[in-house]
Amino acid sequence: MAASPRLNDPETRIREATAALEPRLVEIRRDIHAHPELAFEEVRTAGIVAAELARMGIAHRTGIGRTGVVGVIEGGRPGPTLAIRADMDALPIHEMTGLPFASTVDGKMHACGHDIHTTTLLGAAEVLKDLAPQLAGRVVLVFQPAEEALGGAAAMVQDGVLEGVDMALGFHNHPDMPAGQFGYCRGSTLAAADRFDLVIRGKSGHAAHPDKAVDPIVAAGAFIAQAQTVVSRELDPLMPGVVTIGMIHGGTAPNIIPETVELRGTVRTLHHAARDTAEAALRRFAAGLEAMHRVQCTLNYRRGVPPLINADSVLDPAIAAVRRQFGDVVAEGRPSMGAEDFAEFAERVPAFQLRIGSGAPGRHDHLHNDHYQPDERCIGLGVQALSRIALDMLA
Repeated sequence: MAASPRLNDPETRIREATAALEPRLVEIRRDIHAHPELAFEEVRTAGIVAAELARMGIAHRTGIGRTGVVGVIEGGRPGPTLAIRADMDALPIHEMTGLPFASTVDGKMHACGHDIHTTTLLGAAEVLKDLAPQLAGRVVLVFQPAEEALGGAAAMVQDGVLEGVDMALGFHNHPDMPAGQFGYCRGSTLAAADRFDLVIRGKSGHAAHPDKAVDPIVAAGAFIAQAQTVVSRELDPLMPGVVTIGMIHGGTAPNIIPETVELRGTVRTLHHAARDTAEAALRRFAAGLEAMHRVQCTLNYRRGVPPLINADSVLDPAIAAVRRQFGDVVAEGRPSMGAEDFAEFAERVPAFQLRIGSGAPGRHDHLHNDHYQPDERCIGLGVQALSRIALDMLA
C-alpha cells in the first residue's frame, strides 16, 4: 500500500496539526499568565502540564528538580534521545498591561514569556505524539522551574533529567524580532553569570582625624575603579566581559569613618578562559587592598551558570529544519551578556537554543518589563518549529 501523501508532506501535516491546537494553546497560555508563580513555586503550572500530558497519553514524572515535569515520547524505531526544554517560572514584577488575562497575583508577572514557552512545548508534545511512529529515537519533554533564579536546570540535572539524553534543544521568545522570524547565534551565545561579595574592614574613627582610623571607603573606591580594568586590561579584547558593582553599603554619618564597607557585584563572560581571568583578577585586587590600604578583605566569589555555547551539531540541522518548514525566515544574531540556565544542559550534552520572534505589530516590547505583550502567534509558530526540528533530527 502506498504511503499517504500527507505523511510524505511533514510541512503540511505539522502546520495543519498546529492550527487545530492553537485555540486551546492560547487558552492555556492565558490561564498560566493570569496565575504566575515564582521560582520553585510552580505547583499550579506543573499541575496543568501534568494534566495535559496525561490527556495526551504521554508518560511523565513530576517533582523533578523540585517542581519540574518530564514527559517522554517513544519513537517507532531505535535512535538517539532529544530533550526539548521549556521554563515555567514568572518574575517578581507587578503587571501593568491591563489585559483581560493579566496577572491576578500582585507583584508577580510572566514578563519573560515563560508562559509562552510552557504552552509551546505542550503544543509540540501533542504534535510529536501523533508523529511518534515516524521518529527514530525518543523525545524528552523538560518543563523546568526556576530559570529566573538560575537554579532550576541544575536541580533537574541533579535529579537525572539528562540521563540517556544525547542532545538538547532550548528556545526563547524574542520581542526584538517579529512573530514569524527565527534566529540563532553560533558558539558562545549567552554569558556565564557569577557574583561576588566583598567586605572591607578598616578601623572606625572621627572624620577630622583620619590618621587615627583606617578608611574602608577609600579602599572601596580603589577597588571599584580597579575592577573596571578587568575588562579593559585583563581580558582578551576578543572575549567580551562585564563587571558591574551594583550595591555598596557603608557608614552611618558624614563625620564618621566607618568600620566596614560591603560591595556586591556581578561578572558576565562569554568564554571559559575569560571567566577564569576575571575571577583571578578580582581576587588579586582584593588581596592588594590589604597591603595598599591597611584594611582586611573578605571576598566571597560564587560561580553561577556557565556560558551557553551552542553546538553546531545541533544548531545546523535544527536551522535547516526550520527553513524546510517556513522558508527563509531565519537570521544569524549576536551574542548577549544575559544569562540562561539552559547552559547547564549545554555544558553536558550538545545543545542549541532557538530564538523565536514574538514582537507584536506596532509594539516595541522588551523582556522583564511590566508592559510586555508578546504576539501570541509565536506559540503556534514555535510549535511548528520544535516539531519539525524533532521530526527531522530523529528521522
